[in-house]
Amino acid sequence: MTTDPGFIHRFVPGTAPGRAPLLLLHGTGGDENDLLPLGREVAPGAALLSPRGKVMEGPMPRFFRRLAEGVFDTQDVIRRAAELAAFVEAAQGTYGIGKPIAVGFSNGANIAAAMLLLHPQALAGAVLLRALAPVDPPSPPALEGVPVLVLTGNADPINPVPKAQRLVDLLAAGGADVEHVVVAGGHGLTQKDVEHMAAWLARH
Repeated sequence: MTTDPGFIHRFVPGTAPGRAPLLLLHGTGGDENDLLPLGREVAPGAALLSPRGKVMEGPMPRFFRRLAEGVFDTQDVIRRAAELAAFVEAAQGTYGIGKPIAVGFSNGANIAAAMLLLHPQALAGAVLLRALAPVDPPSPPALEGVPVLVLTGNADPINPVPKAQRLVDLLAAGGADVEHVVVAGGHGLTQKDVEHMAAWLARH
């Protein structure tokens, strides 16, 4: 299924009135199906919108280009964040849903972070799993009161705690209501991540 601006995606209608829809953003090498089970688990009955990243790194879909591990193509980040924000806005009209809460893992968390920093009006909130700051915003984003949960692994070699904390500081500078939780683990998700997500989403 596609809609302009051309993201292959899955949409699952919501069955729980009042639950915010989720925008599910996969990690490197994932696709539009990867996070659907997680979305169903952490937000039962929520509408789920799950696009596939359009940038290919070999055979692996991503949401923006990188030059090396942890080294991003800044201009591509800016372009892709705008493109994804436009897709989200179009999908709200297509599917009759409200502004979503992003749930992103790794590369997906980083593009969600870029949306918050560059297009703060695009999301109702975000759960950022193993995220760092992918871009420096030209000015603090207008995120007054927007809820954000950042989940970081204390032994993550790719997105270590200090890099995640820099993102937290950028979001907080824009007025976001940021909760940063450091869990025991590396870059992969743990059961504690799932528990924190589910509890946080139930409150928001």
